[in-house]
Amino acid sequence: MRRYWLVLLAVLTAAGCSRGEPIGLVGGESNLQEWRDRGVVINYWAEWCGPCRDEIPEFNALYRNSPAGGPIVVGVNYDGLRGKDLQDVIERMGIAFPTLLEDPRQRFGYERPSMMPTTIILDGELSVKEVLVGPQTAESIEQALAH
Repeated sequence: MRRYWLVLLAVLTAAGCSRGEPIGLVGGESNLQEWRDRGVVINYWAEWCGPCRDEIPEFNALYRNSPAGGPIVVGVNYDGLRGKDLQDVIERMGIAFPTLLEDPRQRFGYERPSMMPTTIILDGELSVKEVLVGPQTAESIEQALAH
């Protein structure tokens, strides 16, 4: 009977680990396992970047209109702001989609963007599918996710 409980504990522990790796967001966290089998849109933005400011409403719309199980939309502050400074800029820019606390480029294996704005599209296996440089629209992002 003791062996049964040890096996059950091992299975439950393994099941708990299968939820994946947490990833920090402003105001909470997500889990990378939840990102699998969905397109992921990672938008790099900065307050000083005029085209970034222009495209924010497009990403807000894409985030708001994404169906359950649809693409994940997240942002990354290019300047690496943290805490209250980051929250203040998010509010000033009217960003409604989640913002990552850390730049995920090392986690997903791509270089730091050299031009702004830049949007990274990940496939369902969380591999880089496409790198889009320049301002985007909800339509251009949807097209990139589709192929």
